[in-house]
Amino acid sequence: MANDFLSQEEIDALMAGGPAASEVSASTIDQVVTETHDEDLLSLFDRDALGEIGNISFGTAATTLSTLLRQKVNITTPQVRVIKPDELRKDFPLPHVAARVEFTEGLLGSNILMILVDDAKIIADLMLGGDGTAPSEEINDLHVSAVAEAMNQMMGSASTSMSTMFHRSVNISPPIVEVVDLKIGNDSLFTANVQDVLVEVSFHLQVGTLIDSNIMQMLPLSFAKSLVHMLMATTEASSAQVAASVAPPITERPSINSNSGTYTRPQNKPVESVPSYASAPLRKAQPEPEPVVEKAVFTAFDDVPALHGGRNLDLLLDIPLGLTVELGRTKRLIRDILDFAPGSIIELDALAGEPVDILINNKLIARGEVVVIDENFGVRVTDIVSPAERIKRLQ
Repeated sequence: MANDFLSQEEIDALMAGGPAASEVSASTIDQVVTETHDEDLLSLFDRDALGEIGNISFGTAATTLSTLLRQKVNITTPQVRVIKPDELRKDFPLPHVAARVEFTEGLLGSNILMILVDDAKIIADLMLGGDGTAPSEEINDLHVSAVAEAMNQMMGSASTSMSTMFHRSVNISPPIVEVVDLKIGNDSLFTANVQDVLVEVSFHLQVGTLIDSNIMQMLPLSFAKSLVHMLMATTEASSAQVAASVAPPITERPSINSNSGTYTRPQNKPVESVPSYASAPLRKAQPEPEPVVEKAVFTAFDDVPALHGGRNLDLLLDIPLGLTVELGRTKRLIRDILDFAPGSIIELDALAGEPVDILINNKLIARGEVVVIDENFGVRVTDIVSPAERIKRLQ
């Protein structure tokens, strides 16, 4: 109701008879109407829930990005706001690198991750082995591919966190990454959502001392609300499960003997079986009899077969192991290594066509031959190293 009253500034403007009063009043009314409309589209509760989802999912994404860039990465608690279609060009006047990701399992929807082009250049330089202090002035396809890989890893980590949060498997498609300039209408990634109201989840991104900027996640309003409903359903189910696991105390009801019509009062069961002598009649003190000592008799138990340890091996089947294919090795003098330059050829001790070694955690387990599968290298296993040979190599 406070917005129905004029402020002192508006009263002074009215008394002065100037046009400022109507302008201030109109501006105030427009602001109130806008905030009320945004509140109708997405409530404060929904914004807090989306912020919590983003905070958890992008917390793991920050760790992944830190590993990729070899820099300390900090992503703060996000800010959530509603963006209407006609506000996109005004709110994003600068070019951005945008990655569109579709959810293929667990969730039905898509989102767009956006960073400034200048920030993308620094990330690409770090991904390609640079130190980020002198990024390229132009962003080419190689830089876009490097940024796409970083965003793919980030969204993969975020989807893993969402799987834990929603108690379901969540998978994503490879991102489609483009340089977009909404000011000139280069918004092909937004074509599917150009008529939709979007929800922007904006994170403050810090990468060492190189980047101090924002990274934005854009969600369609309908998809954002579905995430909130899913989070609430998961929370309620977890609360109900916890409440059901706590069994109520069992109290013994009084019983009535139907034959005698007498009332039997319930008795509390003691924690330990301790005999009670309160009801025994008083007797004169008598000397205690000597205890009778008897030989202990042990109860015989049936033989129980020992559990085989092989059953526990199933617990190890999901542990990831590093697999390496080694083409060959060689040794070089330090002076030769210092002379390495682009175009230098290093001759290995393996012959062309000779089987390559397949290593698990740097331990030889098999040999095979190199093949090409859809533009990717692969290895066809031709020989498995015998256990005796593996043990001999461990000695």
